Amino acid sequence: MTRDDELQEMREASTASLAAVVGILIGSALAFTAATAPINKLLGSGAAALPAALHGLTAFLYLFVGTIGLYLGWRLMTGRIRAFADLQLLATVSATLSFLAIVAGNWLYIYYRANTPGSPRSYFLTTMPEVHRIFFEFKEFAALFTLPLTVAAAFILWHYGRQVVERRWLRYSVAVLLGLSFFYLVIAFGLGAAVTKLRPA
Repeated sequence: MTRDDELQEMREASTASLAAVVGILIGSALAFTAATAPINKLLGSGAAALPAALHGLTAFLYLFVGTIGLYLGWRLMTGRIRAFADLQLLATVSATLSFLAIVAGNWLYIYYRANTPGSPRSYFLTTMPEVHRIFFEFKEFAALFTLPLTVAAAFILWHYGRQVVERRWLRYSVAVLLGLSFFYLVIAFGLGAAVTKLRPA
């Protein structure tokens, strides 16, 4: 077996192992949750229960995957990455989860902006207008930046392949894209959690 074959086998094994670990973790969490909590209690009773649950789930998974991607991006920037195939996979998964979180968030936004006295937006504008006008509006648009940033990072990683490791400007570009996407993710996640605590949709 040649050196290139060995490297290819290591990359495939690494990616398969990572995918298996993530699948087992998510499957275990879902199985444990389904076995211990009734679905109606898990989702809640409001009209926005389903989009809220999907938005929260995808955002949490994105935060989990994005954290690992941030670490691998730093390893890539410093030229010490060994799990390059893992980074390709994580960047793709991050872009997918970003898209799903945004779709679910826009679905939830319908209930947030409902033109009724009891909607969260009406409540904030009456009692704490700065929560909506500053924090929520900033959170809403900050979250949208994560999608083009992660898509660009995934495109560079798959289009240039191993050339990314050999070219400094490509390494730095991917690392900066992943770092910025994580920054906007954390901002949106934190502000979204705070707004939800103040007034669930």
